[in-house]
Amino acid sequence: MRLNGWLLAGGGLSALAAAAHVGCIFGGPAWFRFFGAGEGMARASARGEPRVIYITLFIAGVLALWSVVAFSGAGLLPRLPLLRTGLVAITAIYLLRGLLFVPIIAARHIPIDAFAIWSSLIVLAYGVVYAVGTWSAWPALSGKP
Repeated sequence: MRLNGWLLAGGGLSALAAAAHVGCIFGGPAWFRFFGAGEGMARASARGEPRVIYITLFIAGVLALWSVVAFSGAGLLPRLPLLRTGLVAITAIYLLRGLLFVPIIAARHIPIDAFAIWSSLIVLAYGVVYAVGTWSAWPALSGKP
């Protein structure tokens, strides 16, 4: 079986994002600020509030799960149940986050900062990688021999 490079890349990108979130826990307030988590999260981290760890670990866990789904779709890991559905959902979430974040904050009259723009572009790129990978693997993802 040939591996799907796009989904391998998507899985790697999601794993990288998960690792960055875990890094924030160990890196503390400076890391939260650098990665754009917001001043509230940075200050809560500085105060040692456990909710920061729980929220960040939850996000890292979701991203790690998305990585596993992509690796399954790529053929690197065994086929997961509802694989097509999972890949479509992950793709949609990444694309919607990438496309809608800036317009939503603009509509709320919140200043658009560099984080909003570059994070949206990064997440949009993730979504495109997942979309191309899912589309190119679609026949193989049917689960039929």
